[in-house]
Amino acid sequence: MFQKRSWQEELEIVDRTMRSISGITDPDRLVQEYWDGVGELWPISDYLALSRRGVEAPKFLITRSSRFTEHYNPWTQREKLPVMQGGLLGEIAFADRPVVVRDLEKRLSRDDPGWFYLQGYHSLVALPQYEDGKGLNIGLSLLGPGEEFDERMLPMMHWQAGLFGRGTQNLVLRNQLGAALAELDREIQAVGEIQRSLLPTELPRIAGFDIAAFYQTSARAGGDYYDFFPIGEREWGLFIADVSGHGTPAAVLMAITHAIAHTRPGSPKPAGELLAHLNTHLANSYASSGSFVTAFYATLDPVSGRLSYSSAGHNPPRLLRKGHIESLENAGGLPLGILDDQRYPEATAELSPGDTLLLYTDGITEAMAPATSGGSRPLYGVSRLDELLMKNRGAAAGTLIGQIRSGVEAFRAGAAPTDDQTLVAIVRTE
Repeated sequence: MFQKRSWQEELEIVDRTMRSISGITDPDRLVQEYWDGVGELWPISDYLALSRRGVEAPKFLITRSSRFTEHYNPWTQREKLPVMQGGLLGEIAFADRPVVVRDLEKRLSRDDPGWFYLQGYHSLVALPQYEDGKGLNIGLSLLGPGEEFDERMLPMMHWQAGLFGRGTQNLVLRNQLGAALAELDREIQAVGEIQRSLLPTELPRIAGFDIAAFYQTSARAGGDYYDFFPIGEREWGLFIADVSGHGTPAAVLMAITHAIAHTRPGSPKPAGELLAHLNTHLANSYASSGSFVTAFYATLDPVSGRLSYSSAGHNPPRLLRKGHIESLENAGGLPLGILDDQRYPEATAELSPGDTLLLYTDGITEAMAPATSGGSRPLYGVSRLDELLMKNRGAAAGTLIGQIRSGVEAFRAGAAPTDDQTLVAIVRTE
C-alpha cells in the first residue's frame, strides 16, 4: 500500500504540504490541500469521514466520501450531509478508539445502513480525532480486495491525523472568533457614532469670544463629553466631563449623563445645582458598578466676563491671563455617582479681554511617552501644558488647540493614546 521512499523525499513532501497550507483560512480547503499532500505518502483513494458534532446520539453525519457524487462543505453546508445511525459505521462512530476491520465482507450485511459506503471493500482503518476525550470526528481509510497496509504505520497515522484534526478545529474557532470580533467591532463603532452625535454639532457663537474644541477617543467609543447650554438671552453653560474607564461602558454612561443634564427641568444654573442633580441620579441609578464621572461646569456671562463654576473631581481648567496661569480649583466635590446627596459649592472668576480659558480631560495631562530604559512611562503633566499655554498666549482658540495636540503627539512619540482626549479653548477677544 505504501511506496517506499527515502527520508529526504518524504521530508520534501511534508515540507511542501505544510508550506501550502500555512496561509489557508478556509478549513474545507485546508483539508483538501492536506490530503492531496499526504496522499503522496499514503496513497489511499477510497475514504470516508464521520462526525458526531452537532447531532444527538446515536446519529452521526457522513461528512466526506469517495463515493459522493457532489462535495458539500462540512462547515457551511452541514444541512446537506447524510444523517445516519446504527450499523457498523454507528459502532465505529461511537467507539472512541481506533478501529481496524480486516474482514469487512463478513462484517457487513446488505441491510446495514452503511452498505452504500462500505460494500466492495475488504478492510478499513478508522482513526478518531478527539475533543475532550470523545472521537467527534473519524476518518476511515477503505481498502479493496488485494490491497494491504502495514500496521506499523498506524500509530504515526493516528498521531498525525489527530494533530491535523486539532489544527483544523483551531482554524474553525479562529474564524468564528474573527467573525464575532468583527461583529462586535461594528456594534462598538455604532455606539461610537451615536456617542459623537450627542456632542455639539457646532460651537456657540458668542460675541467677544473665540471658541474651539477637540475630541478624540482612544477606542471606537469613549467616555469624554463636552457641551454648551444656552441660558436665557445671553449666558452660556460650559460643561466638560470624563467617565471612568474606556470603551463602550464609558460611552453608555456618558450618554446617560448627557440625557440627565438635558432633561433637568428649569434653567441649567447655578453650576453647583446642576452637578448635584447629575450626581443624585447617577449615584442612585446608574453608577452602582463602581463607575463615576468627573465633571466641571461653569456659567458664563459674556458681557461681564463673570464665570461661576463648580467641579466634581475634574481636572482644574487653566486660566491664562496677564502672563500667568490660574488653576480654577476653588470649588468642588466628589466625582459624580459615588455618593448621593452631595453638595457642590461654587466659585467665581473673571474673563477679561485677552484671557484664555482651557478645559481639558486627563487624557491630555496623562498622555504617556514611550517607555524609558527602566520601563517607566512619563506623563505629559500639567507643567508641560502650562508651559505650552504660556508660549501661545494671545493665540486664537483653534491655534492653541492645534499646538496642544501637536505637543501631546510629539510627547507620545508614536505611542498609541491610552485615554480619550478632549479640549475646549475659550478666548475673550474684546
